[in-house]
Amino acid sequence: MSLEKKHIDELIPLCLSRDRNAQMEIYNRYYKGMYNLSFRIVKDSAIAEDVMQESLLSALTKLDTFKGEVSFGAWLKRIVVNNSIHQYRKRLKRQEIDLGNVMYKVEDNDAYVPDYGMIELKAQKVIETMKLLKDNYRVSLTLHLIEGYDYEEISEIMNLSYANCRTMISRAKESLRQKLYTVYDGK
Repeated sequence: MSLEKKHIDELIPLCLSRDRNAQMEIYNRYYKGMYNLSFRIVKDSAIAEDVMQESLLSALTKLDTFKGEVSFGAWLKRIVVNNSIHQYRKRLKRQEIDLGNVMYKVEDNDAYVPDYGMIELKAQKVIETMKLLKDNYRVSLTLHLIEGYDYEEISEIMNLSYANCRTMISRAKESLRQKLYTVYDGK
């Protein structure tokens, strides 16, 4: 039976016995999601790539600590989120300037957009506008709306009280609404 058809619960023991093929299969299954998650937090493709690889290496070396209380994917996602936030905070401390986040106004053009692409276009506008939010708003909304974490999990990840987490996410949503209106409707 090929490894591609094996369930993750069958791959984990193989990885624990250092089976390189099983480790590669886990990488192939999760690398895109890990990269995308990290990129949304760190906002830098090279750093997101590093975080993805470091997170997978960390997960594979600490696989014996995986208790199975949550799915493997959720456990791995938590490692990626923690590593991404750590890298992002490190960059902030060094006061690096992220030239990729220079604010610009997106102008709508009159190009024909097929109906099937309208939803994707709107989602892309929301994601682009999220980049304009304050960092703590952007990270909390990414974790809540895109990654599906609840308030309690986000408060733990971001070292906030539960009440502060709810307030911050509420304010972040309002800020996002205002920016969406300003950038796309209010011009």
